[in-house]
Amino acid sequence: MFAGLRRRARLLKKDGLVLWFAWRDARTPTWLKLLMALLAAYAFSPIDLIPDFIPLLGLLDDAIIVPLGISLLVRLLPRDIRLSGEAQMERRQRQGRRWPAPILLLLLAFWLAALFWGFPHFMA
Repeated sequence: MFAGLRRRARLLKKDGLVLWFAWRDARTPTWLKLLMALLAAYAFSPIDLIPDFIPLLGLLDDAIIVPLGISLLVRLLPRDIRLSGEAQMERRQRQGRRWPAPILLLLLAFWLAALFWGFPHFMA
């Protein structure tokens, strides 16, 4: 069971990086970049379709919608852009670079904002 989840998590990470490289590719259609931006905004937004305070369902919407969105967007990518993104990802992995720096900075900024926004509410 855990081996299958681990494999899916690796595939999701790979697809996320392919989308990152596709975003930076000038050949990627604007409508597809807009869909990528909407998915990223939903993933990092504090507003959910199902609020997180509802037990189990609140977290499941993120665990289902975001991976399905990533898979859909990778399938919508034109073949040459997807193959180019996969090649760039493999090159970076061979070089030992795991995550692009802007992604790490975005994740750090998100968690710092969540910490500073949420911490005063818990202290009240």
